Amino acid sequence: MEYKSFIVRLRNGMGCAVFLILSFSQSLNVLAQPWAKKAASAVFTLKTFDKNNQLIGSSNGFFVNNNGEAVSSYVPFKGAQRAVIIDTQGKEWPVDCIIGANDMYDVAKFKVDIKKPQALTVAQAKTEEGTTAWLLPYAAKKVPVCKKGTVSKAEVFQNIYAYYTIDMQPDELQTGSPILNDQGEVIGILQPTADAKGKQSHAVSALFASQLQMSGLGMNAPAMKATGIKKALPDDIEQAQVALFMGASALDSLEYANFLERFIQKFPQSPDGYIYRARTLASSLRFADAEKDMSQALKVADKKDDVHYQYANLIYQHHLLQANTPYEPWSLERGLQESKEAYATNAMPVYLQQQAQLLYTMQKYEEAFQLYQQLAQSDMRSADIFYAAAQCRLALKDQEGAIAQMDSAVNTFAKPYLRAAAPYLMARGRLLDAAGKYRMAVSDFNEYEKLMPGQLTAEFYYLREQSEFAGHLYQQAIDDIRKAADMAPQESVYQSEKANVELRVGMTDEAIASAREAVRLAPNEADGHLLLGIGLCVKGQKKEGLESLQKAKELGHEQAQSLIDKYSK
Repeated sequence: MEYKSFIVRLRNGMGCAVFLILSFSQSLNVLAQPWAKKAASAVFTLKTFDKNNQLIGSSNGFFVNNNGEAVSSYVPFKGAQRAVIIDTQGKEWPVDCIIGANDMYDVAKFKVDIKKPQALTVAQAKTEEGTTAWLLPYAAKKVPVCKKGTVSKAEVFQNIYAYYTIDMQPDELQTGSPILNDQGEVIGILQPTADAKGKQSHAVSALFASQLQMSGLGMNAPAMKATGIKKALPDDIEQAQVALFMGASALDSLEYANFLERFIQKFPQSPDGYIYRARTLASSLRFADAEKDMSQALKVADKKDDVHYQYANLIYQHHLLQANTPYEPWSLERGLQESKEAYATNAMPVYLQQQAQLLYTMQKYEEAFQLYQQLAQSDMRSADIFYAAAQCRLALKDQEGAIAQMDSAVNTFAKPYLRAAAPYLMARGRLLDAAGKYRMAVSDFNEYEKLMPGQLTAEFYYLREQSEFAGHLYQQAIDDIRKAADMAPQESVYQSEKANVELRVGMTDEAIASAREAVRLAPNEADGHLLLGIGLCVKGQKKEGLESLQKAKELGHEQAQSLIDKYSK
Protein backbone atom coordinates (compact mmCIF):
# COMPACT_ATOMS: atom_id res chain seq x y z
CA MET A 1 0.00 0.00 0.00
CA GLU A 2 2.75 2.44 0.91
CA TYR A 3 4.54 1.71 -2.38
CA LYS A 4 1.32 2.21 -4.47
CA SER A 5 0.63 5.47 -2.63
CA PHE A 6 4.14 6.58 -3.48
CA ILE A 7 3.59 5.85 -7.23
CA VAL A 8 0.29 7.70 -7.28
CA ARG A 9 1.75 10.77 -5.59
CA LEU A 10 4.79 10.64 -7.84
CA ARG A 11 2.47 11.18 -10.80
CA ASN A 12 1.00 14.33 -9.21
CA GLY A 13 4.04 16.52 -9.83
CA MET A 14 7.81 16.62 -9.95
CA GLY A 15 8.21 18.81 -6.80
CA CYS A 16 6.17 16.44 -4.70
CA ALA A 17 8.02 13.55 -6.23
CA VAL A 18 11.40 14.92 -5.19
CA PHE A 19 10.17 15.38 -1.61
CA LEU A 20 8.82 11.85 -1.48
CA ILE A 21 11.97 10.39 -2.96
CA LEU A 22 13.99 12.08 -0.23
CA SER A 23 11.60 10.81 2.44
CA PHE A 24 11.79 7.33 1.00
CA SER A 25 15.56 7.54 0.93
CA GLN A 26 15.58 8.62 4.58
CA SER A 27 13.36 5.66 5.47
CA LEU A 28 15.80 3.37 3.74
CA ASN A 29 18.57 4.83 5.92
CA VAL A 30 16.59 3.90 9.01
CA LEU A 31 15.83 0.43 7.79
CA ALA A 32 19.50 -0.04 7.07
CA GLN A 33 20.23 0.18 10.81
CA PRO A 34 19.37 -3.22 12.36
CA TRP A 35 19.67 -1.85 15.89
CA ALA A 36 17.26 1.09 15.49
CA LYS A 37 13.99 -0.53 16.59
CA LYS A 38 15.44 -2.18 19.70
CA ALA A 39 17.59 0.81 20.64
CA ALA A 40 14.60 3.15 20.42
CA SER A 41 13.10 1.53 23.56
CA ALA A 42 16.05 2.83 25.61
CA VAL A 43 15.26 6.48 24.82
CA PHE A 44 12.83 8.56 26.86
CA THR A 45 11.67 12.09 27.59
CA LEU A 46 12.65 13.62 30.96
CA LYS A 47 10.38 16.08 32.80
CA THR A 48 11.36 17.95 35.97
CA PHE A 49 9.18 19.86 38.45
CA ASP A 50 9.68 22.45 41.18
CA LYS A 51 8.40 22.36 44.78
CA ASN A 52 5.01 23.59 43.56
CA ASN A 53 4.86 20.71 41.09
CA GLN A 54 5.22 23.10 38.17
CA LEU A 55 7.10 21.88 35.09
CA ILE A 56 10.49 23.62 34.94
CA GLY A 57 12.51 21.59 32.44
CA SER A 58 12.56 18.79 29.91
CA SER A 59 15.05 16.89 27.82
CA ASN A 60 15.56 13.52 26.21
CA GLY A 61 17.71 10.81 27.74
CA PHE A 62 18.47 7.10 27.60
CA PHE A 63 19.28 4.12 29.80
CA VAL A 64 22.90 3.02 30.02
CA ASN A 65 22.32 -0.26 31.88
CA ASN A 66 19.52 -2.62 32.89
CA ASN A 67 19.59 -1.43 36.52
CA GLY A 68 17.59 1.68 35.71
CA GLU A 69 20.60 4.00 35.46
CA ALA A 70 20.19 6.65 32.80
CA VAL A 71 21.80 9.82 31.47
CA SER A 72 20.43 13.07 30.16
CA SER A 73 21.05 16.82 30.16
CA TYR A 74 21.77 18.37 33.54
CA VAL A 75 20.04 21.75 33.09
CA PRO A 76 16.48 20.47 33.72
CA PHE A 77 17.57 19.27 37.17
CA LYS A 78 18.49 22.76 38.40
CA GLY A 79 15.96 23.79 41.04
CA ALA A 80 13.99 20.57 40.54
CA GLN A 81 12.35 18.74 43.43
CA ARG A 82 10.88 15.89 41.39
CA ALA A 83 11.53 14.26 38.02
CA VAL A 84 9.92 11.62 35.83
CA ILE A 85 10.67 9.97 32.52
CA ILE A 86 8.16 9.00 29.85
CA ASP A 87 9.14 5.89 27.90
CA THR A 88 8.35 5.12 24.26
CA GLN A 89 5.09 3.44 25.31
CA GLY A 90 3.95 6.66 26.97
CA LYS A 91 4.31 5.26 30.48
CA GLU A 92 5.63 7.53 33.24
CA TRP A 93 8.34 6.41 35.67
CA PRO A 94 9.69 8.40 38.65
CA VAL A 95 13.36 9.34 38.92
CA ASP A 96 14.53 7.81 42.19
CA CYS A 97 17.80 9.66 42.75
CA ILE A 98 20.58 11.55 41.04
CA ILE A 99 23.92 9.74 40.88
CA GLY A 100 26.19 12.38 39.40
CA ALA A 101 26.14 15.65 37.52
CA ASN A 102 28.50 17.89 35.58
CA ASP A 103 27.24 21.37 34.79
CA MET A 104 30.23 22.23 32.57
CA TYR A 105 29.33 19.49 30.07
CA ASP A 106 25.61 19.62 30.90
CA VAL A 107 25.16 15.94 31.71
CA ALA A 108 23.53 14.10 34.59
CA LYS A 109 23.30 10.47 35.57
CA PHE A 110 20.37 9.24 37.62
CA LYS A 111 18.42 6.15 38.59
CA VAL A 112 14.83 5.54 37.49
CA ASP A 113 12.44 3.44 39.53
CA ILE A 114 11.98 0.83 36.80
CA LYS A 115 12.91 -2.84 36.46
CA LYS A 116 15.25 -4.06 33.70
CA PRO A 117 14.72 -1.40 31.04
CA GLN A 118 16.14 -1.69 27.56
CA ALA A 119 19.57 -0.01 27.61
CA LEU A 120 22.05 1.18 25.03
CA THR A 121 25.58 -0.17 24.84
CA VAL A 122 28.08 2.58 25.57
CA ALA A 123 31.09 2.71 23.26
CA GLN A 124 34.30 2.37 25.25
CA ALA A 125 36.61 3.90 22.67
CA LYS A 126 36.68 7.40 21.21
CA THR A 127 35.01 7.65 17.81
CA GLU A 128 37.38 8.89 15.15
CA GLU A 129 36.83 11.86 12.90
CA GLY A 130 35.14 11.02 9.60
CA THR A 131 33.00 8.30 11.20
CA THR A 132 29.26 8.14 10.51
CA ALA A 133 27.08 9.12 13.46
CA TRP A 134 23.34 8.62 13.97
CA LEU A 135 20.97 10.69 16.08
CA LEU A 136 18.38 8.40 17.69
CA PRO A 137 15.47 10.63 18.80
CA TYR A 138 12.64 9.89 21.19
CA ALA A 139 9.63 8.52 19.31
CA ALA A 140 6.45 7.32 21.01
CA LYS A 141 5.14 3.92 19.86
CA LYS A 142 6.97 3.87 16.53
CA VAL A 143 10.36 3.26 15.01
CA PRO A 144 12.17 6.62 15.10
CA VAL A 145 13.61 8.30 12.04
CA CYS A 146 17.35 8.36 12.66
CA LYS A 147 19.30 11.37 11.47
CA LYS A 148 22.62 10.77 9.77
CA GLY A 149 25.76 12.86 10.23
CA THR A 150 29.54 12.70 10.21
CA VAL A 151 31.96 13.27 13.08
CA SER A 152 34.07 16.23 11.94
CA LYS A 153 35.95 16.78 15.18
CA ALA A 154 36.64 14.73 18.33
CA GLU A 155 38.29 16.84 21.05
CA VAL A 156 39.67 14.84 23.96
CA PHE A 157 39.11 15.93 27.59
CA GLN A 158 40.27 14.28 30.81
CA ASN A 159 42.58 12.14 28.63
CA ILE A 160 39.98 9.55 27.56
CA TYR A 161 36.66 11.25 26.80
CA ALA A 162 35.63 13.12 23.66
CA TYR A 163 33.57 16.16 22.83
CA TYR A 164 32.24 15.67 19.30
CA THR A 165 31.40 18.11 16.56
CA ILE A 166 29.05 16.45 14.06
CA ASP A 167 28.11 17.65 10.59
CA MET A 168 24.39 17.45 11.21
CA GLN A 169 21.59 20.02 11.29
CA PRO A 170 20.97 20.94 14.98
CA ASP A 171 17.65 19.93 16.51
CA GLU A 172 16.95 21.70 19.83
CA LEU A 173 13.96 19.44 20.52
CA GLN A 174 16.25 16.38 20.63
CA THR A 175 18.73 17.69 23.24
CA GLY A 176 19.85 14.81 25.45
CA SER A 177 19.22 12.18 22.75
CA PRO A 178 21.87 9.54 22.03
CA ILE A 179 24.33 9.70 19.13
CA LEU A 180 25.26 6.21 17.92
CA ASN A 181 27.81 4.69 15.61
CA ASP A 182 27.11 2.19 12.82
CA GLN A 183 27.36 -0.68 15.29
CA GLY A 184 24.54 0.75 17.40
CA GLU A 185 26.84 1.80 20.28
CA VAL A 186 26.08 5.14 21.85
CA ILE A 187 29.02 7.51 21.55
CA GLY A 188 27.59 10.80 22.76
CA ILE A 189 24.74 12.87 24.17
CA LEU A 190 23.35 15.62 21.97
CA GLN A 191 24.09 19.05 23.48
CA PRO A 192 22.04 22.25 23.22
CA THR A 193 23.13 24.49 20.35
CA ALA A 194 23.74 28.21 20.30
CA ASP A 195 23.05 28.37 16.54
CA ALA A 196 19.75 26.72 15.68
CA LYS A 197 20.26 27.52 11.98
CA GLY A 198 23.80 26.17 11.87
CA LYS A 199 24.98 23.03 10.13
CA GLN A 200 26.81 21.43 13.05
CA SER A 201 25.68 19.67 16.21
CA HIS A 202 27.70 18.84 19.32
CA ALA A 203 27.73 15.83 21.62
CA VAL A 204 29.58 15.03 24.81
CA SER A 205 30.99 11.56 25.47
CA ALA A 206 28.33 9.09 26.60
CA LEU A 207 31.10 7.15 28.35
CA PHE A 208 31.86 10.24 30.46
CA ALA A 209 28.20 10.61 31.47
CA SER A 210 27.73 6.90 32.14
CA GLN A 211 30.73 6.82 34.47
CA LEU A 212 29.53 9.67 36.71
CA GLN A 213 29.33 8.44 40.29
CA MET A 214 28.45 9.88 43.66
CA SER A 215 31.57 10.34 45.76
CA GLY A 216 31.84 11.21 49.41
CA LEU A 217 32.55 14.87 48.61
CA GLY A 218 30.10 14.96 45.71
CA MET A 219 27.29 15.97 48.04
CA ASN A 220 28.79 19.45 48.29
CA ALA A 221 29.46 19.90 44.57
CA PRO A 222 27.62 22.99 43.25
CA ALA A 223 25.83 20.97 40.58
CA MET A 224 24.46 18.56 43.19
CA LYS A 225 23.51 21.28 45.64
CA ALA A 226 21.57 23.08 42.90
CA THR A 227 19.01 20.29 42.65
CA GLY A 228 16.52 19.06 45.21
CA ILE A 229 16.37 15.58 43.67
CA LYS A 230 17.33 12.88 46.14
CA LYS A 231 21.07 12.16 46.06
CA ALA A 232 22.38 8.63 45.52
CA LEU A 233 24.55 6.91 48.08
CA PRO A 234 28.09 5.92 47.04
CA ASP A 235 28.51 2.17 46.70
CA ASP A 236 31.85 2.23 48.49
CA ILE A 237 31.37 2.22 52.28
CA GLU A 238 34.24 4.63 52.92
CA GLN A 239 32.90 7.10 50.36
CA ALA A 240 29.42 6.67 51.82
CA GLN A 241 30.77 7.50 55.27
CA VAL A 242 32.28 10.71 53.91
CA ALA A 243 28.94 11.51 52.24
CA LEU A 244 27.21 10.90 55.56
CA PHE A 245 29.45 13.50 57.18
CA MET A 246 29.14 16.00 54.33
CA GLY A 247 25.38 15.54 54.11
CA ALA A 248 24.89 16.89 57.62
CA SER A 249 25.73 20.37 56.33
CA ALA A 250 24.83 20.03 52.64
CA LEU A 251 21.24 18.74 53.05
CA ASP A 252 18.23 20.15 54.82
CA SER A 253 16.90 18.24 57.83
CA LEU A 254 14.27 16.29 55.88
CA GLU A 255 16.68 15.32 53.09
CA TYR A 256 19.29 14.29 55.61
CA ALA A 257 16.84 12.18 57.60
CA ASN A 258 15.96 10.36 54.38
CA PHE A 259 19.65 10.01 53.53
CA LEU A 260 20.32 8.42 56.94
CA GLU A 261 17.55 5.89 56.47
CA ARG A 262 18.93 4.88 53.09
CA PHE A 263 22.45 4.61 54.50
CA ILE A 264 21.25 2.28 57.26
CA GLN A 265 19.31 0.15 54.76
CA LYS A 266 22.31 -0.11 52.45
CA PHE A 267 24.95 -0.60 55.16
CA PRO A 268 23.13 -2.17 58.14
CA GLN A 269 26.40 -3.49 59.62
CA SER A 270 28.01 -0.05 59.74
CA PRO A 271 27.73 1.74 63.09
CA ASP A 272 28.03 5.14 61.44
CA GLY A 273 24.43 5.29 60.27
CA TYR A 274 23.09 4.59 63.76
CA ILE A 275 25.50 7.08 65.36
CA TYR A 276 24.57 9.89 62.98
CA ARG A 277 20.87 9.12 63.30
CA ALA A 278 21.21 9.14 67.09
CA ARG A 279 22.62 12.66 66.86
CA THR A 280 19.68 13.90 64.81
CA LEU A 281 17.24 12.17 67.16
CA ALA A 282 18.91 13.74 70.20
CA SER A 283 18.76 17.18 68.58
CA SER A 284 15.00 16.61 68.23
CA LEU A 285 14.82 15.62 71.94
CA ARG A 286 14.06 11.99 71.06
CA PHE A 287 16.60 10.74 73.57
CA ALA A 288 15.19 7.24 74.09
CA ASP A 289 15.27 6.56 70.33
CA ALA A 290 18.80 7.94 70.16
CA GLU A 291 19.80 5.61 72.97
CA LYS A 292 18.45 2.62 71.01
CA ASP A 293 20.49 3.63 67.98
CA MET A 294 23.66 3.90 70.04
CA SER A 295 23.00 0.43 71.48
CA GLN A 296 22.59 -0.92 67.95
CA ALA A 297 25.80 0.79 66.88
CA LEU A 298 27.63 -1.01 69.68
CA LYS A 299 26.18 -4.35 68.56
CA VAL A 300 27.35 -4.07 64.95
CA ALA A 301 30.65 -2.24 65.46
CA ASP A 302 34.00 -3.95 65.10
CA LYS A 303 35.75 -1.00 66.78
CA LYS A 304 33.58 -0.62 69.84
CA ASP A 305 35.89 1.94 71.44
CA ASP A 306 34.87 4.54 68.87
CA VAL A 307 31.16 3.93 69.54
CA HIS A 308 31.72 4.33 73.29
CA TYR A 309 33.60 7.55 72.55
CA GLN A 310 30.80 8.83 70.28
CA TYR A 311 28.21 7.92 72.89
CA ALA A 312 30.11 9.80 75.60
CA ASN A 313 30.37 12.80 73.28
CA LEU A 314 26.63 12.70 72.58
CA ILE A 315 25.94 12.81 76.32
CA TYR A 316 28.50 15.59 76.82
CA GLN A 317 26.93 17.70 74.07
CA HIS A 318 23.52 17.08 75.58
CA HIS A 319 24.65 18.63 78.86
CA LEU A 320 26.32 21.57 77.11
CA LEU A 321 23.51 22.41 74.69
CA GLN A 322 20.33 20.91 76.13
CA ALA A 323 20.66 21.59 79.84
CA ASN A 324 17.03 22.75 80.00
CA THR A 325 15.73 19.39 78.75
CA PRO A 326 17.47 16.79 80.92
CA TYR A 327 17.30 13.08 80.13
CA GLU A 328 17.93 11.15 83.32
CA PRO A 329 19.76 8.11 81.85
CA TRP A 330 22.28 10.45 80.23
CA SER A 331 24.04 11.73 83.30
CA LEU A 332 27.57 13.05 83.10
CA GLU A 333 28.61 10.02 85.13
CA ARG A 334 27.19 7.82 82.37
CA GLY A 335 29.14 9.79 79.80
CA LEU A 336 32.31 9.36 81.84
CA GLN A 337 31.70 5.63 82.05
CA GLU A 338 31.29 5.36 78.27
CA SER A 339 34.55 7.26 77.80
CA LYS A 340 36.35 4.98 80.26
CA GLU A 341 35.01 1.95 78.34
CA ALA A 342 36.50 3.41 75.17
CA TYR A 343 39.88 3.87 76.86
CA ALA A 344 39.78 0.39 78.40
CA THR A 345 39.16 -1.08 74.94
CA ASN A 346 41.79 1.02 73.20
CA ALA A 347 44.07 3.25 75.29
CA MET A 348 44.07 6.31 73.03
CA PRO A 349 44.94 9.71 74.57
CA VAL A 350 41.93 11.35 72.93
CA TYR A 351 39.70 9.30 75.21
CA LEU A 352 41.54 10.68 78.24
CA GLN A 353 40.98 14.18 76.90
CA GLN A 354 37.26 13.45 76.67
CA GLN A 355 37.27 12.21 80.27
CA ALA A 356 39.01 15.40 81.37
CA GLN A 357 36.33 17.49 79.64
CA LEU A 358 33.59 15.51 81.34
CA LEU A 359 35.28 15.80 84.74
CA TYR A 360 35.65 19.55 84.31
CA THR A 361 31.94 19.84 83.49
CA MET A 362 31.24 17.76 86.61
CA GLN A 363 33.30 20.37 88.54
CA LYS A 364 35.89 17.76 89.45
CA TYR A 365 38.64 20.18 88.56
CA GLU A 366 41.58 18.49 90.27
CA GLU A 367 40.85 15.14 88.61
CA ALA A 368 40.49 16.86 85.26
CA PHE A 369 43.77 18.71 85.82
CA GLN A 370 45.61 15.48 86.56
CA LEU A 371 44.40 14.00 83.29
CA TYR A 372 45.55 17.09 81.40
CA GLN A 373 48.94 16.75 83.05
CA GLN A 374 49.05 13.17 81.85
CA LEU A 375 48.11 14.26 78.34
CA ALA A 376 50.88 16.86 78.41
CA GLN A 377 53.34 13.95 78.55
CA SER A 378 51.72 12.18 75.58
CA ASP A 379 51.59 12.72 71.83
CA MET A 380 48.71 15.12 72.48
CA ARG A 381 50.97 17.65 74.17
CA SER A 382 49.83 21.01 72.78
CA ALA A 383 48.92 24.58 73.67
CA ASP A 384 45.28 23.48 73.87
CA ILE A 385 46.06 20.91 76.54
CA PHE A 386 47.93 23.45 78.68
CA TYR A 387 45.16 26.00 78.16
CA ALA A 388 42.59 23.48 79.42
CA ALA A 389 44.82 22.72 82.40
CA ALA A 390 45.00 26.47 83.13
CA GLN A 391 41.20 26.62 83.21
CA CYS A 392 41.23 23.85 85.82
CA ARG A 393 43.70 25.81 87.98
CA LEU A 394 41.55 28.93 87.66
CA ALA A 395 38.48 26.99 88.76
CA LEU A 396 40.52 25.88 91.78
CA LYS A 397 41.30 29.57 92.54
CA ASP A 398 44.98 28.94 91.78
CA GLN A 399 45.90 32.01 89.77
CA GLU A 400 49.65 31.39 89.77
CA GLY A 401 49.12 27.79 88.73
CA ALA A 402 46.95 28.97 85.83
CA ILE A 403 49.67 31.39 84.70
CA ALA A 404 52.25 28.62 84.87
CA GLN A 405 50.09 26.45 82.59
CA MET A 406 49.68 29.33 80.15
CA ASP A 407 53.44 29.80 80.20
CA SER A 408 53.70 26.18 79.04
CA ALA A 409 51.03 26.81 76.40
CA VAL A 410 52.92 29.78 74.94
CA ASN A 411 56.22 27.90 75.17
CA THR A 412 54.94 25.28 72.74
CA PHE A 413 55.60 27.99 70.13
CA ALA A 414 59.05 29.29 69.24
CA LYS A 415 59.92 32.93 68.63
CA PRO A 416 59.26 34.67 66.37
CA TYR A 417 55.73 33.54 67.09
CA LEU A 418 53.43 32.21 64.43
CA ARG A 419 49.88 33.47 64.24
CA ALA A 420 48.64 30.28 65.88
CA ALA A 421 50.16 31.54 69.14
CA ALA A 422 47.95 34.65 69.20
CA PRO A 423 44.98 33.32 71.22
CA TYR A 424 47.29 31.89 73.89
CA LEU A 425 49.21 35.16 74.21
CA MET A 426 45.90 36.97 74.63
CA ALA A 427 44.70 34.46 77.24
CA ARG A 428 47.96 34.71 79.21
CA GLY A 429 47.88 38.51 78.96
CA ARG A 430 44.42 38.57 80.51
CA LEU A 431 45.57 36.29 83.33
CA LEU A 432 48.62 38.44 84.00
CA ASP A 433 46.47 41.58 84.07
CA ALA A 434 44.08 39.96 86.54
CA ALA A 435 47.07 39.02 88.71
CA GLY A 436 48.30 42.62 88.77
CA LYS A 437 51.30 41.87 86.52
CA TYR A 438 50.41 44.71 84.22
CA ARG A 439 53.64 45.25 82.33
CA MET A 440 53.98 41.54 81.62
CA ALA A 441 50.40 41.60 80.38
CA VAL A 442 51.21 44.53 78.09
CA SER A 443 54.15 42.56 76.68
CA ASP A 444 51.81 39.71 75.70
CA PHE A 445 49.30 42.14 74.22
CA ASN A 446 52.10 43.70 72.18
CA GLU A 447 53.04 40.30 70.77
CA TYR A 448 49.39 39.67 69.99
CA GLU A 449 49.23 42.98 68.11
CA LYS A 450 52.16 41.96 65.90
CA LEU A 451 50.44 38.71 64.96
CA MET A 452 47.01 40.18 64.17
CA PRO A 453 47.56 43.19 61.89
CA GLY A 454 44.37 44.50 60.37
CA GLN A 455 42.17 42.54 62.78
CA LEU A 456 42.57 44.54 65.97
CA THR A 457 39.42 46.07 67.42
CA ALA A 458 38.62 49.01 69.64
CA GLU A 459 38.06 46.48 72.42
CA PHE A 460 41.67 45.27 72.11
CA TYR A 461 43.10 48.79 72.45
CA TYR A 462 40.82 49.46 75.41
CA LEU A 463 41.95 46.22 77.06
CA ARG A 464 45.63 47.01 76.58
CA GLU A 465 45.12 50.59 77.74
CA GLN A 466 43.75 49.29 81.04
CA SER A 467 46.94 47.31 81.65
CA GLU A 468 49.15 50.16 80.46
CA PHE A 469 47.49 52.69 82.71
CA ALA A 470 47.67 50.37 85.72
CA GLY A 471 51.33 49.73 84.88
CA HIS A 472 52.05 53.49 84.73
CA LEU A 473 52.71 53.39 81.01
CA TYR A 474 50.74 56.57 80.55
CA GLN A 475 51.77 57.64 77.06
CA GLN A 476 50.99 54.18 75.70
CA ALA A 477 47.69 54.25 77.55
CA ILE A 478 46.74 57.62 76.02
CA ASP A 479 47.68 56.39 72.53
CA ASP A 480 45.61 53.22 72.89
CA ILE A 481 42.48 54.78 74.36
CA ARG A 482 42.53 57.36 71.60
CA LYS A 483 42.75 54.56 69.03
CA ALA A 484 39.81 52.82 70.68
CA ALA A 485 37.77 56.05 70.67
CA ASP A 486 38.62 56.73 67.03
CA MET A 487 37.66 53.21 65.99
CA ALA A 488 34.35 53.29 67.88
CA PRO A 489 33.37 56.98 68.04
CA GLN A 490 29.84 56.19 69.22
CA GLU A 491 30.99 54.20 72.25
CA SER A 492 30.67 56.41 75.34
CA VAL A 493 32.79 54.07 77.51
CA TYR A 494 35.89 54.84 75.45
CA GLN A 495 35.28 58.57 75.64
CA SER A 496 34.86 58.35 79.43
CA GLU A 497 38.04 56.35 79.80
CA LYS A 498 39.90 58.79 77.57
CA ALA A 499 38.71 61.63 79.81
CA ASN A 500 39.84 59.66 82.86
CA VAL A 501 43.35 59.05 81.51
CA GLU A 502 43.72 62.64 80.33
CA LEU A 503 42.71 63.94 83.77
CA ARG A 504 45.26 61.68 85.46
CA VAL A 505 48.13 63.04 83.36
CA GLY A 506 47.09 66.67 83.65
CA MET A 507 45.56 67.10 80.19
CA THR A 508 42.56 68.94 81.63
CA ASP A 509 41.28 70.67 78.50
CA GLU A 510 41.41 67.43 76.52
CA ALA A 511 39.71 65.62 79.41
CA ILE A 512 36.85 68.15 79.48
CA ALA A 513 36.34 67.76 75.71
CA SER A 514 36.33 63.95 76.01
CA ALA A 515 33.92 64.06 78.95
CA ARG A 516 31.54 66.36 77.07
CA GLU A 517 31.53 63.88 74.19
CA ALA A 518 30.81 61.01 76.61
CA VAL A 519 27.85 62.99 78.04
CA ARG A 520 26.59 63.69 74.53
CA LEU A 521 26.73 60.03 73.60
CA ALA A 522 25.24 58.72 76.87
CA PRO A 523 23.46 61.53 78.79
CA ASN A 524 21.98 59.03 81.25
CA GLU A 525 25.33 57.45 82.18
CA ALA A 526 26.92 58.84 85.37
CA ASP A 527 30.61 58.44 84.41
CA GLY A 528 30.66 61.15 81.76
CA HIS A 529 29.03 63.70 84.08
CA LEU A 530 31.40 62.82 86.93
CA LEU A 531 34.53 63.23 84.80
CA LEU A 532 33.23 66.44 83.25
CA GLY A 533 32.54 67.78 86.75
CA ILE A 534 36.06 66.95 87.93
CA GLY A 535 37.65 68.51 84.86
CA LEU A 536 35.65 71.73 85.18
CA CYS A 537 36.37 72.02 88.88
CA VAL A 538 40.11 71.48 88.29
CA LYS A 539 39.93 74.14 85.59
CA GLY A 540 38.36 76.53 88.09
CA GLN A 541 34.86 76.45 86.64
CA LYS A 542 33.37 75.17 89.89
CA LYS A 543 29.76 76.21 89.38
CA GLU A 544 29.36 74.27 86.16
CA GLY A 545 31.57 71.53 87.53
CA LEU A 546 29.42 71.05 90.65
CA GLU A 547 26.32 70.94 88.48
CA SER A 548 27.85 68.05 86.53
CA LEU A 549 28.84 66.30 89.76
CA GLN A 550 25.31 66.76 91.07
CA LYS A 551 23.96 65.18 87.86
CA ALA A 552 26.34 62.24 88.37
CA LYS A 553 25.00 61.87 91.91
CA GLU A 554 21.41 61.85 90.66
CA LEU A 555 22.36 59.13 88.19
CA GLY A 556 23.70 57.02 91.07
CA HIS A 557 27.47 57.46 91.01
CA GLU A 558 28.79 56.56 94.48
CA GLN A 559 31.83 58.89 94.37
CA ALA A 560 29.88 61.97 93.35
CA GLN A 561 29.00 63.19 96.87
CA SER A 562 32.56 63.04 98.18
CA LEU A 563 33.71 65.05 95.16
CA ILE A 564 30.93 67.59 95.66
CA ASP A 565 32.07 67.99 99.26
CA LYS A 566 35.68 68.39 98.13
CA TYR A 567 35.10 71.04 95.49
CA SER A 568 32.42 72.94 97.42
CA LYS A 569 34.94 74.17 99.98
